[in-house]
Amino acid sequence: MDLIARIRAAVEPLFARQKGSHDWEHTLRVDRLCRRIGPLEGADPLVLGLAACLHDIGRSRQDRSRGAICHARQGADMAAAILAPHRLPPDIEANVLHCIRSHRYRRGEAPQTIEAKVLFDADKLDAIGAVGVARAYLFAGEVGARLHNLDNAVDDTVPYTREDTGYREYHLKLRHVRDRMLTGEGRRLAAARHRVMVDFFERFIAEIEGLC
Repeated sequence: MDLIARIRAAVEPLFARQKGSHDWEHTLRVDRLCRRIGPLEGADPLVLGLAACLHDIGRSRQDRSRGAICHARQGADMAAAILAPHRLPPDIEANVLHCIRSHRYRRGEAPQTIEAKVLFDADKLDAIGAVGVARAYLFAGEVGARLHNLDNAVDDTVPYTREDTGYREYHLKLRHVRDRMLTGEGRRLAAARHRVMVDFFERFIAEIEGLC
């Protein structure tokens, strides 16, 4: 069994109780996208394979903290402990951990290596398009949010509460993802997924307002 397969087998049980929006299936989808984008961008398959299967191992801690803990930083710390016994070359391990720390990239560490950029794009692609819409509402259900919130302006609603909605996630975050892609193939895939998502939410709001 190669190293990626061994790490994958060790990591999968950590997702046994993880909520559906960021479960092991999400990790597998990100891994498939990495394997599609990575070769086109010249990424190291070992670094990318390890980073893909480890990138969300800290997610459950972020969810339990209701967003107070950053799962990217937490996950990199956890990944370092998992990788330590395998004695990877220092540059390989450092790159894997950088990929994990930077895959969230809001106000923290920005992706610098091509592997980190591919992982970032793969993770963001799984947040948009048809899958992204489904995940937005899956996450809203996990935090006890509503289908839609007509009582508050979307910019004034509070995440991780009943005020939250799948539309809020789209309005504040997902509609901007296309413009943040870092690789050529990522941008190409994001353009098509973005259109699917925009069409859905335009129809969604029209139906909510009784226009169709």
